[in-house]
Amino acid sequence: MTGLGAIFLPQNPPERLRSIARAADEAGLEQLWLWEDCFLNGGVSAAAAALAWTTRLRVGIGILPVPLRNVALTAMEVATLHRMFGDRAIVGVGHGVQEWMKQVGVKAASPMTMLREQATALRALLNGESVTTDGRYVQLEQVKLDWPPEQPPALLVGATGPKTLRLTGELGDGTILTGGTSPDGVRAAREHIGAPDGHQLVVFLPAALGPTAADRMARQQERYGMDFPGVAGDSQAVAETVALFAEAGATTVVLQPTVDDPDPEGFVRAVATEVRPLVG
Repeated sequence: MTGLGAIFLPQNPPERLRSIARAADEAGLEQLWLWEDCFLNGGVSAAAAALAWTTRLRVGIGILPVPLRNVALTAMEVATLHRMFGDRAIVGVGHGVQEWMKQVGVKAASPMTMLREQATALRALLNGESVTTDGRYVQLEQVKLDWPPEQPPALLVGATGPKTLRLTGELGDGTILTGGTSPDGVRAAREHIGAPDGHQLVVFLPAALGPTAADRMARQQERYGMDFPGVAGDSQAVAETVALFAEAGATTVVLQPTVDDPDPEGFVRAVATEVRPLVG
C-alpha cells in the first residue's frame, strides 16, 4: 500500500505546529513532514515537539542540510529522536540549497563529497560503531554514540540530479524527491537510483483542496514554475494523481499544501479522512 502524508510548511509560524500535528494525529494521518528551510523552522526541534504532542503520527524531516551540522551532532539528534519515539521519527539528509549554504558560510566546494562522507559516517554512528575517518569534510577520531538507536533507522537522502540519485541508491535506504517532480521524473529517478526493490522513494506532491484550489495552485505555479505543478481539485482528483506517482515507483507520497492554504488543519484532516480511503 502506498504511504500517504502531508507537509507542515515552515512558512507557518512554529507555534502553529501544535494544532496541525494534533489535527493530523487525531484524524489518523500516517505521516507529517517538516522542512528545515533557511531561515524558518528548526527541523529537529520542530520534529521533537510534534512527536511529543502526538501518539501515532510519524514525523519526517525532509531534509537536514548536511553542511549545517557536524555529523556527530546529527547522529546524536537522530539517535535521541529514535530512542524517545522509535520509528515514528523519520529523518532525511541532503545537500541543502546551495545559495543558503553560501549565505551562512558553509557551502562545500564539492557537495557530493560532503554528502558521501556525511552519509557514510552517519550510518556507521547510528549503527553503534566507533568511527575514525579523515575525509575532506568529515574528520572523526574514535567517535561512538553512548546512546545509539536500539534499531538502526533507515537512512533517507534527498536528491534531484542524476549523480546524487545514484549516491542515494548506493548509500541510502531511501530517497526523497522534491515537490514539482513529475511521474516521469519519478521513473527516471528510479533508473538513476538503481537500488533494489526495498529502497524507499518519498515524493512531495503539491496539492490543493477546496473551492479556491485551482486559483491557489495557479498562483503557486506562477511564482515557482515547477516542472509538475501538482494537483488541484477534490479528494478524488488528488487520489488519482497519487496513484500515478505510485505507479511510477513512489512508495510514499506526501501532499504539499499551497503556502496560502486557508486551513492547514483542515488540509491534514482531509488527506487522512478523504484522500486516504481512495488511495490503494
